[in-house]
Amino acid sequence: MENFKTDFEKVLKNNNLSEKEIAFKNLNAKEFSSHGFPNRKDEDWKFSDINQIIKKEIGELNFYNEQLKKSEIDKDILLNEIEHNKLFFINGQLVHIDFNSEDKGKIEFLDNQNNIDEQLADNSLINLNNALSNKSYKLLVKKNYQIKKPLIIYHTTNSELTSQNINFKINFELEENSSLKLIDLVKDKGNKNFINIFYNFSLEKNSILKNYKIDQFENDNIRYMFNNIKQSSNSVSETFYLSKGSTFSKNEIFCDLKGEHASAFVNGIFSLNKSKHHEIKAKINHLVENTKSYQLVKSVLENKSRSVYQGKIYVDSKAQKTDGYQLSKAILVDETTEFNAKPELEIYADDVKCSHGSASGSLDENSIFYLMSRGLSYKEARELLVNGFLVEVINQITDEPIKKLIKNLYGLKNEY
Repeated sequence: MENFKTDFEKVLKNNNLSEKEIAFKNLNAKEFSSHGFPNRKDEDWKFSDINQIIKKEIGELNFYNEQLKKSEIDKDILLNEIEHNKLFFINGQLVHIDFNSEDKGKIEFLDNQNNIDEQLADNSLINLNNALSNKSYKLLVKKNYQIKKPLIIYHTTNSELTSQNINFKINFELEENSSLKLIDLVKDKGNKNFINIFYNFSLEKNSILKNYKIDQFENDNIRYMFNNIKQSSNSVSETFYLSKGSTFSKNEIFCDLKGEHASAFVNGIFSLNKSKHHEIKAKINHLVENTKSYQLVKSVLENKSRSVYQGKIYVDSKAQKTDGYQLSKAILVDETTEFNAKPELEIYADDVKCSHGSASGSLDENSIFYLMSRGLSYKEARELLVNGFLVEVINQITDEPIKKLIKNLYGLKNEY
């Protein structure tokens, strides 16, 4: 960890930080130095050792790089299928903001927030983020405002970037009766970097969050993203993952349902090959009566790839009338692949409806044979079965234009 200590000193020296920020960063740096990167001894990382993955895929990691440069926005990465608001992060640095589709004064985006949290996180990667990120950003959606166009956050790196650790975080606040449609689009040109992103969401009464995370395009980076969601009464969060492109990716979601009739939906697709390793870990905490959660994750794996789903539903003793559901399924295209699932229920109330399940298997050869007998080639028959398997998850998306966009990105025809 000598490299980290040296680079951390540069962060303190070369940034204009307050005494409180310096103290906060020192505290988090101490925690990260003490625990290091997670490994299999940590129950939350029992299926992967990110320390060994970084050593194998990247080698020596740079935590600070004074030559870190922003570059011009590559217009080829823009999604033109839908009108949208834009935030561009290149190499972890904010380079462009566009909310021209929205009413003035209804949305605020602040990039001068003090990077201080009230509590020290029990997560060494969040500690790393807190220690090294220069500042945290804040997006505020005002009371009674329904966002007109989706916000796409473009996560990009330029081709010169390599062996670099990138950290940043954004706080999202949705005031009462407001809504936000958020698409995180990963499109990297840099190779062999470790990207560490932390989102905080605060959903007030009757607010709606729809967050779609798209890691579709081939890249050699290692990526970790953490969503921390706090929900008040009658609020709704919908999180969708299309997980395909990065060498290694882990998405975590930690959601507290703190108000009655709050609900959280987590849906995801893994479509992996070429030895890729992707994970989703979701913990939904039902803390009061009459809350609902739904989790559905499906994987299609081939060519030495691996997916992991860890889902937990926690029901507090006060959380009667809870409705919690989770299911994970996988198709293992060949014998070189691996699917790991760890569904959990922890229930302390007696009037609840909760279930969990997991299943995996290969493609049905009889179904393939039948489709081929109807004139399809083997490739077409396999594709039809795989798409039919995955489309159930995509159809959970409640926003029709975004559902169509994600189907197009994945290559599904709209008749599915």
